[in-house]
Amino acid sequence: MDKPRTELNDYPHTAADATAELEALRYENSKLRKINNVLVQRIENGLGNYRGAYASFESAVTLSEKVKQRTIQLQQAMNDLETANGDLSLAKRDAEEKHQLLIDAIEIISDAFVLFDRQRRFTLANSSFHELWSTAGLRCEPGRSLDQIRRQIENSGIVDLTAPADKRNLRRGELSHRGVFRLRDGRWIRITESHTREGGLVIIFSDITALQHSEAAQREQALAEKSRVLQSTLDHLSQGIALFNQQQRLEAWNNQLLALTNTPVKTIRRGIGFQELILRAKLDSVPVNLSPDGGDCHLERILKGDRLLEIKRYRTGSGGFVITFTDITEHEAYETALRASENRIRLITDTVPALIGYITRDMRYTFINKTFEAWFQRPREGIEKLTLEEILGAEEFKRHLQYLARTLAGQRADFEIEQTLPCGKKHIHKSYIPDRDELGNVVGLFALERDVTQQRRTAEALNQAYRHMEHRVNERTKELTELNSQLRREVVERMQAEKQLVEAKHEAEHANLTKTKFLAAVGHDLLQPMSAARLFTTALQEHQLPAQAARLVESLNYSMEDVESLVSTLVDISKLDAGVVQPDIVAFDIATLLGNLANEFRQQAAVAGLNFRFVPCTATISTDSQLLARILRNLLSNAIRYTEQGDILLGCRRHREGLLIQVWDTGIGIPQNKLTEVFLEFKRLASKRKNVTRGLGLGLAIVDKIARILGNQIHVRSEEGKGSVFSILVPYGELSLQRASAVRQQAMALATPLAESCILVIDNDTSICAGMETLLGSWGCRVLSATGIGELDAAELRSSMPDLVIADYHLDDGETGIDAAKQLRHWLGQSLPVLMITANRTQELKQQVREQGYHLLNKPIKPHKLKSMLRHLLI
Repeated sequence: MDKPRTELNDYPHTAADATAELEALRYENSKLRKINNVLVQRIENGLGNYRGAYASFESAVTLSEKVKQRTIQLQQAMNDLETANGDLSLAKRDAEEKHQLLIDAIEIISDAFVLFDRQRRFTLANSSFHELWSTAGLRCEPGRSLDQIRRQIENSGIVDLTAPADKRNLRRGELSHRGVFRLRDGRWIRITESHTREGGLVIIFSDITALQHSEAAQREQALAEKSRVLQSTLDHLSQGIALFNQQQRLEAWNNQLLALTNTPVKTIRRGIGFQELILRAKLDSVPVNLSPDGGDCHLERILKGDRLLEIKRYRTGSGGFVITFTDITEHEAYETALRASENRIRLITDTVPALIGYITRDMRYTFINKTFEAWFQRPREGIEKLTLEEILGAEEFKRHLQYLARTLAGQRADFEIEQTLPCGKKHIHKSYIPDRDELGNVVGLFALERDVTQQRRTAEALNQAYRHMEHRVNERTKELTELNSQLRREVVERMQAEKQLVEAKHEAEHANLTKTKFLAAVGHDLLQPMSAARLFTTALQEHQLPAQAARLVESLNYSMEDVESLVSTLVDISKLDAGVVQPDIVAFDIATLLGNLANEFRQQAAVAGLNFRFVPCTATISTDSQLLARILRNLLSNAIRYTEQGDILLGCRRHREGLLIQVWDTGIGIPQNKLTEVFLEFKRLASKRKNVTRGLGLGLAIVDKIARILGNQIHVRSEEGKGSVFSILVPYGELSLQRASAVRQQAMALATPLAESCILVIDNDTSICAGMETLLGSWGCRVLSATGIGELDAAELRSSMPDLVIADYHLDDGETGIDAAKQLRHWLGQSLPVLMITANRTQELKQQVREQGYHLLNKPIKPHKLKSMLRHLLI
């Protein structure tokens, strides 16, 4: 059999464990001996009596071997036990030495020290602890519980338990938790607790009697210092002070109280009552409402001899009250002197023939002299306390306001005015002098008014005498005139030079205006055939055409749009440079404008392969709708032109200052160093898109110029390679009822059909007439056309009765579309809706058309705008 291994954990750790293991081994050895003897006896007896002798012998040998092994193990265990006993003896001596060191250490501590184990049983204490509780008969034997020791201390009577805090400290679950208590002999003890690592409890009792006495002495000293400061403060007051507690007993007073009441010092002491103080002060009378049971604050004046005292009583928060005695003798004397001085001043001012008064800042008279009675024919009492407006009247008061305002601002005002009074009309010289307080603020004004009617009459006489002397003065000034002739010639020369400069300026302005008119005329002549071509191409698109023909028509339409855009751009930039464009600021709903733009550019964005997004807005703004639409169209066109893929967003943000309209794109972006340059004329960025016209680089320049005319500013933020956002802030407006009705009618017009409507077209260009007939016919309209008034037949018109008139403003032979509309109204006896079309974008024409009650549409004509306008007019 294998020999069993002996592990380190098999050795006994203590003497008791070693003894128990030794006894177990002895018992097992004795049992094995008995078994061995029985087996040997059985073997000896079995040789003669049993057949399995050999088997019995073999078993005996096996058992003998086991007994031998057990004997060896027992011997090894005995050796281990002896070794463990030696180690235990060494550990015991070491523990005794450490225990003695612990005892010596706690004895060195001057405070009482006691140690409890984790079951809160007494373990160890120093001699200071036994001395502290020796008078209590405390028996601190090992094994006593903390609760037993606490009850014995509490019942011994050595601790002063009159203070609730001390009793609470001693009745905790453990002895205390950093508590402080006092012994019967006057000593103060502080308890500090600390837990050991094994869960035991250490309690230290420290004698803090000296510290407590020192703190008490400091508190008493601080209290005495506060009392001294309070008394010193009371003594330095000019009033007499008497402080009473809740029991209405005197607590404190000052020397001024004794001086004012002529009370001897020896008769006043702490603790006397209120009535006793009054009696000892020997006052002539005591007001009933100054009794201790009165209200919070009372005021009475008591005359004592030739001295006048003012007595006040104030309630304190603690239930007591304070009585103050103030000498107001001098104050009363001052008031008497002031009243006498006022009477003297009134006596003096009443003898002055002029008006003398004082006006407060709220325009009321508080002082006037007797002359007021004669001028205004009412008693003085009826004038004082009245406002200046009530005395002078509303109209006269308005004439005086500027002088009153100047005086209240701190300036003296001297002026002469003709005024109608109850006593008659007078010329009055008035002086308003500001009255300032000690801080320099104007609190009122002094008014001095003198009758200067006689002086004015004298001045008129002097003026008449002056006119008689004028002839003599003219003769003497003749010599001066001759001397000034040379200066006049120089002035004439300078005026001639200035005139030449003005003429040069006029020539330059005329040349600029001529250029503008030329471009406008050229633009009109170019836009005429292009408008006709657009009408024809749009009409073709309304028909079902073969795919190749449809593509050709679409390409032709795009080309015509580009040419129109270039011509319109050139005309617009020339007008903007010439300053002839004037904004027509009106309030309107932005929803319709943005909706039309969204419908217009959604199709263009789809053709370019872009996603057009639009956020509707119903705000009302105040600006020129056409100029704002031109700005947004240019911004949207640029967004589509410079965006290869991604999104175009049109939307608004509401701000306190106005509506912020924004156009976002995910295009090529603008470099930071070119954010300003893109707004210059003929400056443009390179576009990566194919088959897109590059333009002239005037789109953003026009946007900037129009924004300046409208008084708005364009803001741009861009990141190269990610996109741009252009913003314009437009002020809010308030929509009138008439304008709101027009907006609702325009909304209704979107659902109005054009079929079977009869429309009369008047244009001196036959191609325009033909294009209109083709386009309007494709929309289901019946069309009558003429190149002028001469081609119209009144009878035919009355039989057909057109529903609407489309007229070009510029007709042949000096006629205008307005003239044609007036002739039609004369023939038909009623007014028809008139849509005036023209390439002239001046403000004067726009105003003229609006005054006639007609509507205006500028060339080149966009078919979708024409359809929208026709629906609106045919409601």
